[in-house]
Amino acid sequence: MKILMVLTSHDRLGETGKKTGFWLEEFVAPYYIFKDAGISVVLASPQGGQPPLDPKSDAPDAQTHDTERFRHDIAAQQALANTQRLDTIDGSKFDAVFYPGGHGPLWDLAEDKHSIALIENLFANGKPVAAVCHAPGVLRHVKKPDGTPLVAGKRVTGFTNSEEQAVGLTDVVPFLVEDELKKLGGEFERTADWGAFAVTDGHLITGQNPTSSAVTAEELLKFLHQ
Repeated sequence: MKILMVLTSHDRLGETGKKTGFWLEEFVAPYYIFKDAGISVVLASPQGGQPPLDPKSDAPDAQTHDTERFRHDIAAQQALANTQRLDTIDGSKFDAVFYPGGHGPLWDLAEDKHSIALIENLFANGKPVAAVCHAPGVLRHVKKPDGTPLVAGKRVTGFTNSEEQAVGLTDVVPFLVEDELKKLGGEFERTADWGAFAVTDGHLITGQNPTSSAVTAEELLKFLHQ
């Protein structure tokens, strides 16, 4: 079994002059859940190579058992430093795709034609698509085979408006994940801010926030093993 994990290549937080990228916990927790389950994991990003890490996700208060494990895992660090270019990926070779969040995906992956085509192809072939935190925003332009928005009529979750407000970036991000999913016809669900929460509707799996990265990955595994 093989899972593709797609990370952002975008490192600028709007016009703030600050850095962004992918959120470390949202990558490492699912990565180790998949690896420990004996699944082959391939990493990709729009530009290939080392994806930018959101510096806040590497701060002392953001550390977990998985981030510490990653710090001592040379093989995982090398895999991350050498992600494949997304435009070289053949989606038919994978059983599922997982998108970690961080604010970066709102700028690049949400608009990336290769990402959009990849998700549409996997979804049309009944393969699970999973995304956590800001990464459900990558579904923004993705369509079902009938041409309607992929999330239309689907139970979904993602980084909430109140969570975005809490981190002070409501007016910085190009769009709000919660608002966008609702606008597209998604049936948005949530738990309390920063609580662990994931939603599975058919073969679409979404998680609310960084705390939800592990439960989102577990839901994906559950789908693959059913």
